[in-house]
Formats: sequence, structure tokens, C-alpha cells
Amino acid sequence: MLILTRRISETLIIGEGDDAIRVQILGVNGSQVRVGIDAPKHIAVHREEVYDRIQAEKKSA
Repeated sequence: MLILTRRISETLIIGEGDDAIRVQILGVNGSQVRVGIDAPKHIAVHREEVYDRIQAEKKSA
């Protein structure tokens, strides 16, 4: 796992070209971090608990 430190309004870029995903730190409030994600429409973005639920539903179907 790559560990990076970012400040508010700083951005990470994952991938390159038209498939690049931009992750921006929008704010920090105590232990919560607001993250903005700009990804191509064909790439799904989910919180982990939502992703896990989707995967469990696919398994049971």
C-alpha cells in the first residue's frame, strides 16, 4: 500500500490519460476527511461498505 500525505485542496492522480482518477482532499474535521473523486463515468466509485454489500448481493443472486 502506498501511503501519502496531502493537505486540504491537494490532489492525487491515479492512472493517466482519459482514464485518470483525481482524488482531492476537500476538508478535515476531527477524524473525518472529506474527499472529492473525479473519475471517468465507466469507473464505479463506492465507499467500501457499499462495495461489499454490492458484492454480497451478486454472490447471493
